[in-house]
Amino acid sequence: MVILTKLNDQRIVINEDQVECIDLIPESKVIMMNGRFHVVKETPEEIIQKTIEYKGAISGIRTNKVSIEA
Repeated sequence: MVILTKLNDQRIVINEDQVECIDLIPESKVIMMNGRFHVVKETPEEIIQKTIEYKGAISGIRTNKVSIEA
C-alpha cells in the first residue's frame, strides 16, 4: 500500500497493484483498474519510487532510488 496526498492535503492509501495508469494534468491523476481515480500532489516518479520501496520492503529487498525519464 502506498500513501499519497490529495490536493486538499488529505492523505490516502492506495493499493499500488490496482493502479492502471497515471495521467499528468499537470497534477498526477492516478487511475485505478475499477475506473475510479485520485488526483494527488506526488509526481509519477515519486509514486513509482514509493511503489518500489513498498514492494522491496514486503519482499525483504533493499532498493536504491531510481531515475525515471519521460
